[in-house]
Amino acid sequence: MTLIDSRPILRVGPLRTVANYITVVRTLAAVTLGIVALVSGSVVLIAVAYGIYWLGDMLDGLAARWLGQETRAGAVLDIVSDRACTAVLCMGLVALMPDVSLVAMVFLPSFMVLDTMLSLAFLCWPLASPNYFYLVDRRVWALNWSPLAKAVNTAGVIGAVACGQYSVAVTVALAVLSVKVWSAVAVARLLTRDGLA
Repeated sequence: MTLIDSRPILRVGPLRTVANYITVVRTLAAVTLGIVALVSGSVVLIAVAYGIYWLGDMLDGLAARWLGQETRAGAVLDIVSDRACTAVLCMGLVALMPDVSLVAMVFLPSFMVLDTMLSLAFLCWPLASPNYFYLVDRRVWALNWSPLAKAVNTAGVIGAVACGQYSVAVTVALAVLSVKVWSAVAVARLLTRDGLA
């Protein structure tokens, strides 16, 4: 197994990067707007908050790569910030649209627990972020952190909810959950294989 050079990757910071500033701003903006949406009862504001979250999530990743600012601390900040945004916005959706409760009951544990553990697993190898997990295992990476997987994991579920297709949203959430369970088992095997368990 070939891994990337660990010398620069095992560096934690710097913390003050354009990418990390974007992560903090998009998280504060999305969470604040999500709370305002909940208090005011506005589904439109929840949608705008999701837009800020997703646009900011794309921008911080692009900035990190384009500016050479990929760090392990930045990757962890991004992962934690995604969970803060998702928790607030998903629960806001449930409060404003109770029909999405079943979707949330499947999606939230999958994203908040399984996906968090999977996303942080990159720390067990000398990788800058989960985006490089293909260097450990291409299948796990393709199902979790490839551009297509990232889009389906959250946007597929929320997109179906936005279109009023709750049964489709539950089906997508269940499919994502099954992928996360399979991936967790696969990562446990990889940790054992590499003597990290």
